Amino acid sequence: MNRQTKYTAYASVYVLIIVGVLGTVNFLANRYNKSFDSTANKNFSLSEQTEKIVKNLTQDVKISYFDEAQSLERSRDLLDRYKNLSPKVTVDFVDVKKKPIETRAAGIKNWGAVQIQSGLKKEDARSLSEEAVTGAIIRAIKTGQKTVCSATGAGEKTFEESKGEGLSTAKTELTNSNYVTKSFNLASDPKVPADCAVLLLAGPQVDYFAPSIQAVKEYVEAGGDALILLDAPLKMAKMQIAENADLAKMLEGWGVSLGKNLAIDPRSPLGAAVSFAVAYDQHPIVNDMRAPTGFPYARTVDPKAEGAGKATKLFSTSDSSFAVTDMSPKEVAFKEGRDKKGPLNLAVAGEHKAPDDKKIGDGKGRYIVVGSSAWVSNDFISIRGLQNKDLFVNMVNWLSADEDLISIRPKDPEDRRLTISQSQMNMLFFFSVLVLPIVVIASGVMMWLRRR
Repeated sequence: MNRQTKYTAYASVYVLIIVGVLGTVNFLANRYNKSFDSTANKNFSLSEQTEKIVKNLTQDVKISYFDEAQSLERSRDLLDRYKNLSPKVTVDFVDVKKKPIETRAAGIKNWGAVQIQSGLKKEDARSLSEEAVTGAIIRAIKTGQKTVCSATGAGEKTFEESKGEGLSTAKTELTNSNYVTKSFNLASDPKVPADCAVLLLAGPQVDYFAPSIQAVKEYVEAGGDALILLDAPLKMAKMQIAENADLAKMLEGWGVSLGKNLAIDPRSPLGAAVSFAVAYDQHPIVNDMRAPTGFPYARTVDPKAEGAGKATKLFSTSDSSFAVTDMSPKEVAFKEGRDKKGPLNLAVAGEHKAPDDKKIGDGKGRYIVVGSSAWVSNDFISIRGLQNKDLFVNMVNWLSADEDLISIRPKDPEDRRLTISQSQMNMLFFFSVLVLPIVVIASGVMMWLRRR
């Protein structure tokens, strides 16, 4: 073999190796699309809840996006992230002008629509956002809807109220997770509706009547599930909240001790009356919690060794907090021997096993008691930096035995705006428009003179 033939053979082998490597890399890149998100708030990554749901899919899910050809690309970045999480997910980008029949058959009326299909079930996402798309996937894969029933008649917060004290935002979060909400008057008709998967008592301001308390007791002890939110029994001008002593006595029978106090944290960035939960215990509800949660006008809630139920604490406040027993405080200060020093427990979760002849469902009545109700109100549930929204939906998921959906909800984009004063703005303008150009010009002139 002469030298030219040998070099030709070598070159051919090298070309084949390079082509093979490039082909393999291209195949792997196409088959396993991976990316790295270096942003501080992981703005280009899906949330833990989305990853948990999509990676654990047991059925095929098709995501369809309907828009004009030139607008289809704007959805690709988000929807391709879903496809990369699981082989069960396929994404179809539909050009509404080229495929009008397919668009009409899907019932699409507005361009830019996202539709999720699993089997024969279809769900529309309200927008092209992770929260909307993940919510639609949850609704598509879940069979049947569960009802969260909010009691009224004692001044409780309601799902229908859209103002600051209402729960309309909480209702939206539950709807996104495939729950149905409704209200019923526990005072006039002391009986929990049979279709309730979760009973909600959201901050009663007056004492419950004995028949109402008995209805709640019988419901949970027969295997029903309840989320009970009880504010501190304040006696102030604008806040007159009853102690609900009979309800507290019922909870003692379940192993829950309600404090007649008000939690205070002088270091709270939202005011001393807003306590922050900074330490979470081991429980499915809070295992994935990473950020603090805030609780206005809270009281302490502690588990007791005695009681028919088995209650465990969920989270506690910081060392700087304390609980005052004066329910009409004019000045807030810790008093040794009277007040309780932090950390303070603000919530417990427990189970009550029902007798076989009275049980509902599996007979394990789950209950959660939180020493505040304002933390789920419209004013508080969506405050940036707090995970109140995640905690609320996690609680409902645990109560309704949807523990596979317990995680962190899709996050809002972090506000990264730079705020500067007028003097700083003037300095920035002076430096960038005057000083920096003069320095560059002077450097150029000096270099030119030196070279002459």
